[in-house]
Amino acid sequence: MNDWKSDRIGSAVRGDNPTVLAKMKSGYAVIADPQFLPGYCVLLGFPQVNSLNDLTLEQRKYFLLDMSLLGDAISTVCKPIRVNYEILGNSDAFLHAHVIPRFDWEDEVLKKQPIWVYPKENWSLEQYQFSEEKHGELKNHLSSVLEKLMKENY
Repeated sequence: MNDWKSDRIGSAVRGDNPTVLAKMKSGYAVIADPQFLPGYCVLLGFPQVNSLNDLTLEQRKYFLLDMSLLGDAISTVCKPIRVNYEILGNSDAFLHAHVIPRFDWEDEVLKKQPIWVYPKENWSLEQYQFSEEKHGELKNHLSSVLEKLMKENY
């Protein structure tokens, strides 16, 4: 049932990844599996490379532009106090960017830290896991705003 998770980029290309918001110039924008911070998204680079430095300068421009457009969509839809951007690749060794809304209702200590300091269970608790039933409206709204932003900026 979740076979798409073993190959997130390939499943996005095939149209099997239910988290895809939009195909962008540099890859696929997806809503993240855990939604304990509503609107948390990831930009999956495509074609798949190991890091930003493996891209040409032109490809880098589009990846960083797409990352910021995804942040704009999150800002419009979720109204966070800020959006954090992280390109890591330590666990999943392919280019992807975490685009993370931060909210004033977060615990004071946690909201000043990277998302990775949140309790480990937040990443796996069923109540936070993406589902069409719980998060479909959010996903559709993000997708709609993102599509509009791409039309205006490409």
